[in-house]
Amino acid sequence: MEQLTCESGAIALSAMRTGERGIVLELDCGRGLRSRLASMGLTPGAEITMLQNFGHGPLIARVRDARIALGRGEANKIYVRRVA
Repeated sequence: MEQLTCESGAIALSAMRTGERGIVLELDCGRGLRSRLASMGLTPGAEITMLQNFGHGPLIARVRDARIALGRGEANKIYVRRVA
């Protein structure tokens, strides 16, 4: 699986493995997708846990006590910092 990074050293959500936790740092997307992600609870500072990521196709994550499914393209635009 490719490790995508941005200037702050964060990784793309799509690079997280199943069971890993992180904090959302940045959304690198347009206004429409940003609004849709915010309505699902994906905002900077939100804690996220990867529930399912097979390395291809959609992934499932837990954000603010909700399970959400994201396409790989969407997940590539969400940058997170891993937490222990």
